[in-house]
Amino acid sequence: MSKRVVVTGMGAITPIGLSVEEFWAGVKEGKIGFAPITHLDTTEYKCKVAAEVKGFEGKNYMDFKAAKRMELFSQYAVAATKEALEDSGLDMEKEDPYRVGTAIGSGIGSLQAIEREHKKIMEKGPGRMNPLAIPLMISNMAAGNVSIQFGLKGKSINVVTACATGTNTIGEAFRTIQYGDADVMVAGGTEGCVSPVGVAGFTALTALSTVEDPEKCSLPFDKNRSGFVMGEGAAVVVLEELEHAKARGAKIYAEVVGYGCSSDAFHITSPAEDGAGAARAMTNAIDDAGLKPEDITYINAHGTATHHNDLFETRAIKLAFGDHAKNLKINSTKSMVGHLLGAAGAIEFVTCVKELEEGYIHKTVGYTTPDEEIDLDYCKEPVTGDFKYALSNSLGFGGHNASLLVAKYEG
Repeated sequence: MSKRVVVTGMGAITPIGLSVEEFWAGVKEGKIGFAPITHLDTTEYKCKVAAEVKGFEGKNYMDFKAAKRMELFSQYAVAATKEALEDSGLDMEKEDPYRVGTAIGSGIGSLQAIEREHKKIMEKGPGRMNPLAIPLMISNMAAGNVSIQFGLKGKSINVVTACATGTNTIGEAFRTIQYGDADVMVAGGTEGCVSPVGVAGFTALTALSTVEDPEKCSLPFDKNRSGFVMGEGAAVVVLEELEHAKARGAKIYAEVVGYGCSSDAFHITSPAEDGAGAARAMTNAIDDAGLKPEDITYINAHGTATHHNDLFETRAIKLAFGDHAKNLKINSTKSMVGHLLGAAGAIEFVTCVKELEEGYIHKTVGYTTPDEEIDLDYCKEPVTGDFKYALSNSLGFGGHNASLLVAKYEG
């Protein structure tokens, strides 16, 4: 029989707050993290706005020397993990470290390290390459650094599925505990690639919004949507086997009850037009939990504000839920923090847990004008009331679909 898995700690570094408490307060006030890009000179760029993390100093969360040997995406992950572990009350001195694992993913790793070292090679020759260049840039180093910093010796993985990374890492951590391979998993996603290659690359794909008004640049599900806004940051959760959590008297935030995946096998950037792949990920998560579609009342959507995603995700929801789709409350956290790429699913998972805890579904900020076929309830205003389940969707370039189902913990 598979084991039950609960959430006992959470941490976040986001464009609207450097802790879960700050982030959640920002969500409830509909705060937006969009502003002119400061990480690079955007004079020649079509895209001028991003959701950057503000006021972050790595040395506030870790030893200064350790921080210097980490790129931003790794620093964000270590900082979010520090908060999550402290929040969980987990005492590593009392744990078998080989039963505590790490599943932290980054969609890209460090573009900045690649840009910096390439410039050095071109200008000064290959002999001037930083000896640590490779371990600085590769995407598994968020998991590696977290494991090293906190002494986590169990399974350590980095799932890379583009924009589905954060959801897949938490899902695979959930499965690891269910199967009995760990008692505790530190899981989540991180990203920090607001850089020349990141901004120019996503702009060339026509995925980024070029709107410069922070109030109108990220409009998920709205008729006037124009693409996503690149965000950065990290979110990490402590997942724990239920009996293990109870034995140490841990605070339990919520229970993870379902995880579903699929692949569109269709196109490298566009979701399947009929939404069949994303629909299957949702129904797989619901089946995994032993529930029926009618049991679900709320979805935290992938909701990127690109033309294709919002249309095809709406079709997917209709396909998965049938007539019940019109009864669902659906929102997009990206309306406030933009698209955190590999960290998106993780911060949206944290959002779902907080929403379940407080009986509060946040509004999709900026959503005012419905589109013809995009005709479900996308939460123009916040919704309060008791609800039992939250389904979180992530859809990644390459056709990766992942859904997590979180439930209110009821003993």
